[in-house]
Amino acid sequence: MIISQRSYAGTLESSDLLVEIVPSATKSLDIEITSSVEKQFGELIKNTVISTLSEMGVQSALVKINDKGALDCVIKARVQAAVIRATAGSDIVWGRLK
Repeated sequence: MIISQRSYAGTLESSDLLVEIVPSATKSLDIEITSSVEKQFGELIKNTVISTLSEMGVQSALVKINDKGALDCVIKARVQAAVIRATAGSDIVWGRLK
């Protein structure tokens, strides 16, 4: 799936996160995480983001996460929404979204 434009999903409210996704200039997958619980859950957040992007077929993007204590299901939903908004729409395989 090709990320063609910048998009956002989520909020900065407690128990939520803001996801920003932009096309990558380096053609790689780069993830930046800022979290109030990064020391405890930083790797889990990163793994959730990576697995969600992988399920959607995203191989190249810059993803910025600003987490305020979101659950895994919220992280996944916000990443999916940001990816859908950042693509042309015709690339989406709806059966892959869980």
